[in-house]
Amino acid sequence: MNPSLKTAADKLVREIFAVQPGETVILTADDDTDFTVVQAVSGSAREAGAHPMVIRIPTPGGVGKAADPDLPVDALSAALLHADVWIEFNHQWLLYSTPFERAEAENKKLRYMCLVDFNEELMVRTIGNVETAKLRAFMLAVTERTKNAKTMRVTTPAGCDVSFEIDPNHYTACDCGDASKPGIHMLTGQINVVPRFGSVNGTIVFDGSVTPPFGRSPDAPIRLSIENSRIAKVEGGEDAKAFQKFLADFEDEGMWKLAHIAYGFNPGAKLTGNIVEDERVWGSTEWGIGYVSPFDAPPHGQDAKSHCDGICLHSSVWLDGEQIMDEGKIVDSALAALMPSL
Repeated sequence: MNPSLKTAADKLVREIFAVQPGETVILTADDDTDFTVVQAVSGSAREAGAHPMVIRIPTPGGVGKAADPDLPVDALSAALLHADVWIEFNHQWLLYSTPFERAEAENKKLRYMCLVDFNEELMVRTIGNVETAKLRAFMLAVTERTKNAKTMRVTTPAGCDVSFEIDPNHYTACDCGDASKPGIHMLTGQINVVPRFGSVNGTIVFDGSVTPPFGRSPDAPIRLSIENSRIAKVEGGEDAKAFQKFLADFEDEGMWKLAHIAYGFNPGAKLTGNIVEDERVWGSTEWGIGYVSPFDAPPHGQDAKSHCDGICLHSSVWLDGEQIMDEGKIVDSALAALMPSL
């Protein structure tokens, strides 16, 4: 095995998940999964004294609940209900599928992470080479600064200029490389904020990838005019027209509403078209559109038929009028002192 891959797998199992002897670690995969990665993580779990279990299914025709018709729903659900750790390496993700929802609702000890389409090189760059402990300290500091602020403004060289209020009742999620406690965890390097509903105003410009519908960067930046957290106008090239049609085809008012914003803070991430990685490109911000879960925005969340994400590169950020980031670079001295190596 590539020693760098083994290091990354060990770090995921021992440092991020803190897997203990005797725990059950389920790794799900489909026919399009990179099994080199699965085998490496399974081996690390076994060396940690855990009981790894790999569940492979034919690649579903869709993601989330759209995958349900192609899944052994009851059998998969039953296994996940008894797991301590679930890491999914599927190509078509099971996040928000029926087995996922059952496991989340009923298995209160489960620690879950979505690592869709992960390959060897991606594991090494975004997990193995990252100074997890130092990044964690930095990200927790940014999270606290953000949670304690009342307003946030974001600009980019591409023309983004958007402001909103931070709702203290909404959950601010910090995926900083700590999946040692039960819950839904994502790849290290993202801080997710759900703004106060109805408070987002300005212009958002996607110059990084947009997923769905593209899974790549658009042919020209997509400009979204935002009024009271709703997309009022879509402008740009041919992809902007396709994106507007994509939203309209849902025939759902919820698909025109802003859902969340996230900071990207993984030192190894780069823009590849894999949204899990793209959302973590250092110094970017990511906007989600559509569905928000009741967990993230209690008590009801924001209903919508689907969800999509777009990337704003080289972001500048102000919290209560004080700038902490300038075109992707941390300019706040206290935060800069905590930064890991880039």
